[in-house]
Amino acid sequence: MSAIIQIKELHKSYWRNNLEIPVLSGLNLEVEKGEFLALMGPSGSGKTTLLNIIAGIDRPSDGHVIIDNNDIAGMGESDLAKWRSANIGFIFQFYNLIPVLTAFENVELPLLLTKLNKAERKKHVETALTIVGLGDRMHHSPKQLSGGQEQRVAIARAIVTDPLIIVADEPTGDLDKNSAEEILNLMGKLNKDFHKTIVMVTHDPHAAARASRILHLEKGELVKEVA
Repeated sequence: MSAIIQIKELHKSYWRNNLEIPVLSGLNLEVEKGEFLALMGPSGSGKTTLLNIIAGIDRPSDGHVIIDNNDIAGMGESDLAKWRSANIGFIFQFYNLIPVLTAFENVELPLLLTKLNKAERKKHVETALTIVGLGDRMHHSPKQLSGGQEQRVAIARAIVTDPLIIVADEPTGDLDKNSAEEILNLMGKLNKDFHKTIVMVTHDPHAAARASRILHLEKGELVKEVA
């Protein structure tokens, strides 16, 4: 096993007027390829900020973020956007589906930025929707789907480009117990059967227990590891 994510002396602060607000303070972290990592901690502890920095959505104030031997902290905006679209799959709490598009069209969106032709895109979308168990719902709109099904469409959209890493921010936070269980089972399948590296932020100990490792953040620092 080798570390696919290496974070070294990571600092992140935000400014409010002339006041500097530190969020992450000298954080060090390694995530192995194929690992399923859960990040827990109280609100304001820096979990989502760390996730967004790993995903290339946010930038550190200082430090190194080395992913698959690329230090993304030093990339320009254009290169970072290309890297992010090719390497990161996003799963959010509130799905972020476009209501006027079908499940198929929502999942196809990331592929429109690639060089794949229409037939190739169709094959990728159908494969992704089949993996999440929605091969028979691909022409339904979001309003015709349950919350759990909408999140599965969002997961299909996250995996359709075959990303290096999946980042998930409270993926079960808006779901009922049964739907949440289905999503956690699906994420476990992506990790075990498809060897996807997953970094998940969650407040839910039950969700975190599905991960192979749980780390806790408190006031911008990793404070303990749960076996």
